[in-house]
Formats: sequence, structure tokens, C-alpha cells
Amino acid sequence: MTTTLPETAEVLPLIADAVAAPSMHNAQPWKFVHHRESGIVALYGDPARAMAHADPDHRALHLGCAAALFNLRVSATWAGWEPSVRLLPDGGDPWFLAEVRLRRPEVADPALAALHTAVRRRHSSRFPFSEEEIPPALLDGLRSAALLEGCRLAVPDAWHAETVLGLVHDSEHREEMDPTLRAETKAWTHAGTPEQQVRPDGIPAYAFGPKQSGRGTVVRDFGRSDPVPGRGWAVFERRPHLALLGTSGDTPEDWLRAGQALERVLLQATADGLVTSMTSQPLEWPELRWTVRDPGASMSHVQMVIRLGYGPEGPATPRRPVADVLDVR
Repeated sequence: MTTTLPETAEVLPLIADAVAAPSMHNAQPWKFVHHRESGIVALYGDPARAMAHADPDHRALHLGCAAALFNLRVSATWAGWEPSVRLLPDGGDPWFLAEVRLRRPEVADPALAALHTAVRRRHSSRFPFSEEEIPPALLDGLRSAALLEGCRLAVPDAWHAETVLGLVHDSEHREEMDPTLRAETKAWTHAGTPEQQVRPDGIPAYAFGPKQSGRGTVVRDFGRSDPVPGRGWAVFERRPHLALLGTSGDTPEDWLRAGQALERVLLQATADGLVTSMTSQPLEWPELRWTVRDPGASMSHVQMVIRLGYGPEGPATPRRPVADVLDVR
């Protein structure tokens, strides 16, 4: 292996791909530092972008930052670098989440590089999906994607899926009764068409999707408490295809592994022609979160509920420019 190190100009597109990752309310709670002399890219969580009420232990923040970390790994591999990752490298700094050492590889990782085309195509879709079944082979591939990152992906049986739907609706009612939580969510939503976009973060109204008609869905309605003029209605799938991403432990390191597994699953699903969205409402309430898991399964802690299917792709949501999230030293 050579000692060639990346120039800052070579790191910039890697960060641009990294920030295409999903995060809670699209808060984008990450910061990167490129250390030129060592070739290391350090990843930090941004406490100013944490959800104090919905995510007090910063579990979701870790997931979002780790999803960006996985995108960085994909982009670096595609560009001909080998990303060597160390999680939580400084026990004295809980916001220092990972460091990535970039070197020219002796052996390439084509499976990781192949996901690069999906990085910019992956968008959360809050639109109705069809009732079409997902081929078992595709689901097996998504399970394998999670396993490659040390996590598990479970497709719940019918009774378990109904339980999860009920917990989603329960959590929605709890949020409606909590003015502090509603205000926190509203702070990360905003109106305007793509042409009128001025904020580089949050969920814009054009990405809300339609209001659901009839039976409830797992799609979070960001316009529930702040109606958007002209927003239409639609009937969502009666039995959404759900997958639960989980870990055996529930530490910050587990969250970082889960965030990377989440993005690997989402990118693989995108590459396979599926569309996705995520829901974390029942995971934001400790008294509900433990009941999301299947008590007969080996998955101890559910980290994300993923909705999969065939349907319209979601629109791209805004991203902060690289200059705002990258420091060069």
C-alpha cells in the first residue's frame, strides 16, 4: 500500500456525497475536519443541530452522522481510496464520532463502490406506494446489506406489522398532545417550492407528500399542525412493507454501526429499484420503543423502521454546502 494522501480538492466531492445522507428532520447534524498531513477525515456531531426533546440521548443524531459516514466510505471507494474507519476515537470527546484514514488500496471493494450511483438518487418518498410485493431475493439482499455492517434487518410478520402501525399512531397522538415536541418538529419544516428554497436544511413543504386519506400510514405528516395551501390527499397502501433495523446493544457505537447499516440498506434498495421512507416516531418514546421489536426475535433494540416499496421517488431535499460542514487543517 502506498502512502499517497488525498489533496483537499479530492476530499471535497467525498464530503458532498456524505452530506446527501438522511438525518432526523433533515437537520444534518454533522461536521467534518480534513487533516491534510495525515489524510484523515474526522467526523463530529453538531450539538447545535440536536433534537433536545425528540432525541435527548442523541441516538438519532448518531444514526444520521453514521449514514453520512457510510456515504463517505462509498464515495471514497468509488474514487479509488480505501477508507479505514475508527469509531469513537477519543473517549473524552463524545462528539468526536469517527475518523476515516484515506489511503490508496491494495485491493478494491467493488461492492461498496457500486453503491455510488445510488447516493444522489436516494430520497425519502412520502408518497403512496403500490401494493406490489417485493421479491424475496431483494429482501434477502437488504438483510445481507445490514449484516455487512454488523446489524440485522427483520421483515415483520403480519401481526407484528400491525403492532408497529399501532405504535406509530400512538406516538403521533402523543406528539399532538406535546406542544414542546410539536414546536421542535415545526422548527425544522418550512414552506416554499424548490425554486423558492432559501434554507439549506429541514423538510420543505414540497417534500411533505400528500395528506393521507382513510386508514393511517407510517409516513410522518410534517404538515399536520401547519396546513399547506393546495396540498392534496391520497390513499396510501393498506399494508405497507416494513423492515426493522436493529442491533443487539444500544450504545453510541451500536448507533454508529446502525446508521451505516441503515444507509447501506437504503442505497441497496435504491439500486434495486425500490423507494423508501423512514419513521422514528415510536422510537422517540422509551415506553413505546421496546414494544416495536419482536419479542421472539434475536434483535434486542430497534434503531429504525423502514418503509419499502414501489412508487414515486421523493424529491431531493436541501443540503448545506460543503463549505459550511468541512474544516481543513
